[in-house]
Order: sequence, then C-alpha cells, then structure tokens
Amino acid sequence: MQADGSGAVPGPGSGAVPSPGGGARSGGGAGEPEGRRAVDAVEDYLVARMAAKPSPHTVAAYRRDLRGVLECAARPLGRPVGGLGLAELDARVMRRAFADFAVERAPSSVLRAWSTWNGFFGFWVAEGALAGNPMQAVGRPRPRQGEPKPLMGEDTPERLLEALAAGCRRARDPWPERDLAVMALALLTGLRSAEMLGLRVDSVSGRPGERRVRVVGKGGRTRSLPIEPPLEALVEAYLRSREARFGVRVRGRDPLLVDNRGEGLRRGGLQYLVRQCYRHAGVHDRVARGTLVHALRHTFATRLAEDGASVTEIMRLLGHTSLTSSQSYIDVTASAQREAARSNRTYGVLRRLSEEGGGVEEAGVGGGGAGAH
Repeated sequence: MQADGSGAVPGPGSGAVPSPGGGARSGGGAGEPEGRRAVDAVEDYLVARMAAKPSPHTVAAYRRDLRGVLECAARPLGRPVGGLGLAELDARVMRRAFADFAVERAPSSVLRAWSTWNGFFGFWVAEGALAGNPMQAVGRPRPRQGEPKPLMGEDTPERLLEALAAGCRRARDPWPERDLAVMALALLTGLRSAEMLGLRVDSVSGRPGERRVRVVGKGGRTRSLPIEPPLEALVEAYLRSREARFGVRVRGRDPLLVDNRGEGLRRGGLQYLVRQCYRHAGVHDRVARGTLVHALRHTFATRLAEDGASVTEIMRLLGHTSLTSSQSYIDVTASAQREAARSNRTYGVLRRLSEEGGGVEEAGVGGGGAGAH
C-alpha cells in the first residue's frame, strides 16, 4: 500500500502514532527498522512499486530521487550511504538533506523528489516499520504551472530541419537520417523524452498514408498519434539507413531510436543529440534555458494552438490528464497574437501622430476632417 500526496497512511491495526515533530521513530513490530538499512528499504520499496507496472523510466527516476537525497543525508553525518539506517531518517535529517539536495536543482525536480520520498515513507508507515512520515515537516516548493517555452523565432523549426537535412551536424560518425528523424518526430508529435525513448519499431503502424504512432505515456496510459506521409518517409529512410549501417534487419520489437552503436537511445544520449542538433543548425540561441526535448514538445503544442486546435484536441495529443495544462498553450498563443498585432507597422504611424499632439485630427482622420464620409 502506498501513501497518497496528503501524507502517511497507517497500516491496518498498526496503532502507529507519529513521533513529535514528524520524526521517523521506530514503531517496532514486523518491520524491525533498527536492522533495516535505508538503501535496502529503497530497493524493497521499488520492488513493491512494480505491481503497479511503472515504466522503466519512472522506476529510474524514483531511484535517482531516493538515492540522491540519501547521499545528501549521509554527507553531513560523515557516513557512507550504506551505513544509514531507515530509522535514522527523521525530520531533522530529512530537512537538512533536502536543503542540500535543492541547492543545484530546479523547483520542479525538488518537488518531484519530495513526492517520491513522501510515498516512500508512507509505504513504510503502512508496513508498520515506521511510526510516522517525516516529510510533513520538510518544506517543498509550491507547484506552479510553468509557461510554455517553444523554440523562439517563427521560422526556427523549418530552419532546424533544413539544416539537419543538409548534413549540418559535423559529428565524428555522422548520421543525418537518424538526427532528422528524431527532431522531426519530436516536432510533429510533441512526445516527451521518456515517450520517445520507449518507442519500438512496431509502435509506428497502419497503412501507408494513414500511419499512427502508439505511445505509452505517464502512468502507463496509451495514446495513438496520427502522422502524415512526409514524416512516414523520413522514418522509413532512417530505418533503411540503419539496416545499411549495421547490416542487421530491423525487427518490430527493436527500439525505434538508437545511438551510433545500434543500441537503444537513453536519456543522456537523447539530450546530447538534441543539444548538438541545435548547435550545429545555428539555433541554440533560440532555445529557452533549461529546455531541450521539451522545447520541441512546446513548439508542437503552441503551433497547434496558433492554427486553431481546441484545448481538448491539444490535451489528447499531448497526453495531458487535465485541461489546465493544455490551456496554457491557448493562453500563451493569445499573448503572442497580441504581440504580433502590436508590432504592425501601421501602429507606428498612429503613435507618431499621437506624439505630435492632436496630429490625428489635423491629418484628417478625425470625424470632422475634410473628405470624411
């Protein structure tokens, strides 16, 4: 059993009572926390989570957050991570650990780690191994809806793809077909990084001209995205180049996106590839700080909104579970439209005339000027 976002969930009949200040005081009983190492508790928790069928990327994110904070907890105690006991992770230790963890991380990353640890402690409270959840005494950033950060510049997506098609990326082992397929796929489907990495060759299916990409998104939810013939052709050209490069026939269950050794792309490899594509295409200064693949996703959604897609359509294509997240693309597009209208050169004439004082009426554009109809 796992705690929800509200805090700890006591186990049936455990009679557990949080210790003063929300500490992780030993509750005795079957959990035997005195002998349980924190690192072992982390792995046991992740095994318990497997019943919910999380994706490998989700499990990896849980492990990074749990181990990362554990390292921050061990450092001021002068102990190796493996020497920390589960029962030692009280409110004071966790507050200090999260203060250290948050120094070089974005608020969203800290908030995700907080939620992961909240679930971790809730699980062990429910198991009767701990008496309380110390996370209620640990501060966390306030969740906020971030503003979309698409690629800047009206022609940037086109400039990026044209440069890649021309072989702009000067890598030691260039593979323009793969680079172009990766960037075009992201720009034309709006997939998250983990969703792209989870694609298999047979994720793209259907009759020519009517193909779709089957995506496994957050929470294991699946959605099917239509792609048009130009993107189909790019993907097919990439797969042909892949077979020629490695001399191995591509099979349906193989990863769709691979690195230069033919192995499935991983998170770091995808980020490096996208960063290099931006740089060699000369558009790195048009990418908002802190965004890589997500800039392509935001560009996809923003262009949908600009072209008149409804918030419901955007929500379904992006795999959002609420309208609120998708609405931000509509809102930012409205702001962009106003900015575009404001830049109309004709406004410059009116501004100049108004600055001259009464110039509008004197120029004959007032209601009583000569020639008025």
